Amino acid sequence: MPPASVDKQGLIKPPPLRTGDHVGIISPAGPVEPSQVSFGINYLESKGFTVHPAPHVYDQDGYLAGNDRDRLSDLHVMFEDPEIKALFCTRGGYGTLRLLHKIDYALIRRRPKILVGYSDITALMMALYAQIGLVTFHGPMVARFASSPENALAHLTELLSGSEPVIIRGEGGQVLFEGRASGPVVGGNLTLLCHLLGTPFFPPLDGAILFLEERGEALYRIDRMLTHLAQAGKLSGLAGVVGGQFLDCGDLDAVNECMTFRFAESDIPVMTGFPMGHGSLNLTIPLGIDAEMDTTQMTLKTLKPHVLEA
Repeated sequence: MPPASVDKQGLIKPPPLRTGDHVGIISPAGPVEPSQVSFGINYLESKGFTVHPAPHVYDQDGYLAGNDRDRLSDLHVMFEDPEIKALFCTRGGYGTLRLLHKIDYALIRRRPKILVGYSDITALMMALYAQIGLVTFHGPMVARFASSPENALAHLTELLSGSEPVIIRGEGGQVLFEGRASGPVVGGNLTLLCHLLGTPFFPPLDGAILFLEERGEALYRIDRMLTHLAQAGKLSGLAGVVGGQFLDCGDLDAVNECMTFRFAESDIPVMTGFPMGHGSLNLTIPLGIDAEMDTTQMTLKTLKPHVLEA
């Protein structure tokens, strides 16, 4: 029998956060120093949560936050612990991809919880969506709380505590192709999405609103990755595309031209410049939940609750 958190679409929605809940901090990718996350931990505590750093959260093994075994153990321990209601990742970097084939997805299916992250954590979030349909949350990580505007942090905590529709406005963004479309919001970091191609962890994209963001990639690399996805047949059935921030990727007009070329024959709405991704204003969006994109209003709005309702 499927858990009570499974909806009619096969999605697994985690319970919402409540004041007084216990939350876990994990480092499934790159290493982090205690000083880098102290502000974030204090912020979560100020919101009434009891914070539990995972046993290996501050480990370091070169460019990894400890060895694969320990990072995987932290993930499993936090999902197994019935007291922990949400998992916040400390940072991205690299390393999450190395864990995917060893994750106990059955455990996570039995104990669904809120998971927040972005960048390298895209690999984990999309694997959980592809394997068990878990709704996850693309949003600020603990090491970035200190540089995040208060409205971004308030947006995060309010979203995780309720099921009201999430509306993100692309003020200052650009419409590449007009229209309205609806479907599950899927994606995240473009590089990590490409790295999932050919694995059982690549998410289903047919009928989806594809969300893409990136940092520090040259224009030709963005072109190459989009071309790779297209030639793999992953862009042909999309409902629409929403571009987030492409930070330190050169001329944004050139990035938009690249995306215009790639989706010119797709007959789907495409808009870019939304405050989601590696910039300081990284507004949280649930991944896997149906949403509507509207290029006239420059909005992305969820259509269904993203957490379990009482």
